[in-house]
Amino acid sequence: MSSPSLLLWALLSASQAANVEKEIENKVMAFNQAYERNELDEYFSHYADDLTLWFDSGRVNLSEYKKSWYELIAGGGGVEKNEISDLRVQVGPSHDTAIATYVVDVVTRGADGTRTNERAWETDIWFKREGQWKIVHLHYNSREAP
Repeated sequence: MSSPSLLLWALLSASQAANVEKEIENKVMAFNQAYERNELDEYFSHYADDLTLWFDSGRVNLSEYKKSWYELIAGGGGVEKNEISDLRVQVGPSHDTAIATYVVDVVTRGADGTRTNERAWETDIWFKREGQWKIVHLHYNSREAP
């Protein structure tokens, strides 16, 4: 490749990465807004079928996670607040992988009316497969909010 061709390739690659970064930022916001609105079908639509989940309690199975959330909502519980800050996105060199990291402040109401208030540090790994971005891994580390 000649030097101008390398420069053009680098510029196109950087432009592609910036586009992916913005797309993932929008996906992360939509994903978290669905969670905050307790719109579970929309929320779970962001996950890949082969998702791995890692919570404070350890590795979690997607079907068990879904079941617990649908039961919580049916029982009168749900998310009351889900506020994101410090969102950062890293894009892989092939532009079909992205890592989103952020802080999230969450208030959840249990079916019995009790509330949890926590701050979490979340990492979502997104893959683009067959033209669609899906979360393939989520790591959620939380503490009681200060």
